[in-house]
Amino acid sequence: MFQMERLVVENLRTYYYTPKGVVRAVDDVSFKLEEGESMGLAGESGCGKSTLCFSLLRLVPPPGKIVEGRIIFNGENITTLPEEKFRDEIRWRKISMIFQGALSILNPMYKVGEQLAEPLVYRQSMSKENAAARVKEILESVGLPCDAVGRYPHELSGGMKQRAVIGMAMIMDPSFVIADEPTTALDVVIQAQIFNLLKSLQQKAKISIMLVTHDLAAISELADRVGIMYAGKLVEFGFLSQVYEDPRHPYTQKLLKATPSLRTKVDKLDFIPGTPPDLIKTPKGCRFHPRCPLAKAACSEREPAEVEVERGHRVACWLHVRR
Repeated sequence: MFQMERLVVENLRTYYYTPKGVVRAVDDVSFKLEEGESMGLAGESGCGKSTLCFSLLRLVPPPGKIVEGRIIFNGENITTLPEEKFRDEIRWRKISMIFQGALSILNPMYKVGEQLAEPLVYRQSMSKENAAARVKEILESVGLPCDAVGRYPHELSGGMKQRAVIGMAMIMDPSFVIADEPTTALDVVIQAQIFNLLKSLQQKAKISIMLVTHDLAAISELADRVGIMYAGKLVEFGFLSQVYEDPRHPYTQKLLKATPSLRTKVDKLDFIPGTPPDLIKTPKGCRFHPRCPLAKAACSEREPAEVEVERGHRVACWLHVRR
């Protein structure tokens, strides 16, 4: 049993205001995540996954901004907090992020230990001695040798760099961690090690995790719940077994059929024809209907309402809307 709601996102909209028009990257997204739960978020490139992550941290890059909705974290509406209060009390202390691409996160001019210790010294006023001890503890917890403290990023392998980035996300003991493509460009053996590490950290610290990835197989290894995004919308959301064993949205069905499986025999992998829509000029009605093999007349006329097809399993599709 999960104890309480860790995160509640209600009708979140995050748009980018560009000279060409308004990019509706996250458009009316809602979901809940409980304490100790992990969630997988999947979808094609450009569907709004990373923007959703940055919205939760209130780090949406200009010209983007949150225009509507609420983010409730541990019972508190953090969307209305002053920026200074959010920075001092929430960001990295309670909500942190494992960014994709360790090379773009680690500063090549500083040793790994110095980078991990910095927030402890400047944000928690910890002495350098205590900060160094905490850094060694974190490095050990993510499977790095103690001598990694004195190494520069270029002296670490790809897997070791990613572990260091995970250590950076965990350094201030957050209760919610966002992992945005944490295994990008890593081989399958290192990927498995990273996911085992995340599962271990989750069990020991009872943290909640949001895993953002294109890899549906990776989500099946870590997640309790799954969200499927398409063109800024959360088209399906439910427990892992519900979404993987009984997908209700045609987009989810296509994604799963396009994923190789070791458990079931697949004669031919499926694919999704066409390309994702322009988020400035999205199709009228359901945004997936131009590519959907099951599209009906209503799909091109109005957006489908989100319905609960079974307890905890929601889908936004006209095939399941009672008319």
